[in-house]
Amino acid sequence: MTTTHEALTYETAENLEAFTDSLILTRESRHEDWDTLGFQAKAGDQFRRAQIRYVGSGATGNHEDDNRTIKSRGFTFSNMLLPAGAEGPEHTHHDAEEAFFVLEGEVEVGIHRNGEVIKRTLGYRDMIVVPAGVPRSLKNTGTEDALFCVIIGAQKPQVPTYPETSAVHGISRD
Repeated sequence: MTTTHEALTYETAENLEAFTDSLILTRESRHEDWDTLGFQAKAGDQFRRAQIRYVGSGATGNHEDDNRTIKSRGFTFSNMLLPAGAEGPEHTHHDAEEAFFVLEGEVEVGIHRNGEVIKRTLGYRDMIVVPAGVPRSLKNTGTEDALFCVIIGAQKPQVPTYPETSAVHGISRD
């Protein structure tokens, strides 16, 4: 099986085996990217976390040349590794819904509106789907790392915004 994911299509692939292999992503071929959201750590070490991309590049930056991922045809899929005590700051995806599905640990999800925050703790195999335009935040409230799937319902999501109430509001990605 290959570990790079060329843009093979069902119609143009020379053989079915190569096409099938181009659709598979293994755990061993994944990469924990601690840098893509590294700018958020300027607001504090609690915002340090790793993205592990599978399909598309998400809204975290330009990773279109990452040949370890499958190019998105309509959604993005990654895992997020959130160390104990780490947070994902309040942010909003205006163009697409975002789903979180917990694989390991516990993740507290906050839904924000006009200064009010409603929090729910998700555990193993729990999921939340947050509509476009709804501010959300994450926090690992457990003592172990949390690992969860992140699915965004757009081929190339827009960069999220960080409202004035977010700890990373005004922090540049540079």
